[in-house]
Amino acid sequence: MQETQDYAVVVNVEEQYSIWRTDRELPIGWRIEGFAGSKENCLAHIDDVWTDMRPLSAR
Repeated sequence: MQETQDYAVVVNVEEQYSIWRTDRELPIGWRIEGFAGSKENCLAHIDDVWTDMRPLSAR
């Protein structure tokens, strides 16, 4: 089944990425990164931009 829900790429203060449905309020500590689209496109975008998976405090 194909998802039609829109997602946004979100990032937290530790520069860790995730996706979040656009019809829901973001949890505290997360912000919109700027990319939105299908779940698959958002996950592909994260694969492209999140090159260092260590939390910011560990870098």
